[in-house]
Amino acid sequence: MADSPTRPSSLINTVYGAFLRRLGGWISIADLITLMSELDVDSQAVRSAISRLKKKGVLEPERQSATGYRLSPAVHPIFDEGDRRIFGSLEPANLADGWVMAVFSVPETERSYRYQLRTRLTWLGFGNMAPGVWLAPGRLLDDARDMLERLGLSDYVHLFAADYAAFSDLRSTVGTWWDFPALEAQYAAFTDAYAPVAEHLSRQDGLDPAEAFRHYVPMLTRWRRLPYLDPGLPAALLPADWNAVAARQVFQDLHHILAEPSLRHVQDVTGLAPQRPQVS
Repeated sequence: MADSPTRPSSLINTVYGAFLRRLGGWISIADLITLMSELDVDSQAVRSAISRLKKKGVLEPERQSATGYRLSPAVHPIFDEGDRRIFGSLEPANLADGWVMAVFSVPETERSYRYQLRTRLTWLGFGNMAPGVWLAPGRLLDDARDMLERLGLSDYVHLFAADYAAFSDLRSTVGTWWDFPALEAQYAAFTDAYAPVAEHLSRQDGLDPAEAFRHYVPMLTRWRRLPYLDPGLPAALLPADWNAVAARQVFQDLHHILAEPSLRHVQDVTGLAPQRPQVS
């Protein structure tokens, strides 16, 4: 398994997002400790991470056959949005579809919101044009609106649907709004870490579900940052040697190989079954 410098809380979020939502959203603390031990996370670190996630409103305690935790209903939309970004193809945006511009002004007495806005817009893939002015492909308008409303930040922000009219060469200018070298470094690190894993596993028959789980959770945890930082800019504006395509192919190959056997392993450990949609 490739090394993963991730926090236990991030791994737990991945386990809930990738598996437990499909299995009813609840897991006993004992079973979660068992699963996390396979990722080299000890029980004390699991309990500390659970405590932090509970304080953040991500998890709620619930006793069923044993003491456990359920994914809070309030965060379901966040995980659904994550599915769209993480597992979507993230094809380059169409330049003709225009842009969404976020303009914000925060009073000095509430400057903590300024930091929160900058952080959240960065994590949605917005580029910073000027102080308080941020830009992203137009298809991110709904995600931006939902995020700002969910976090109670909409009073500070104006969102515009925009077109670029003048005066510079847009391809050279966007490199000052997005940090392409930093993104390329992260994509390269992902590919370097996981391309050999994908090649090895593609030649392997009868992959053990527990082994799949040990590969899949750290890999998915590492990957899910990138589709947020990368807004999927139009291809005409990207560097000629843009390496996101190769990284995305590695991720898709590993997801295809590992996702279902990993889910079977979680079911084997927990005894949980997939939830069927309610029929009204």
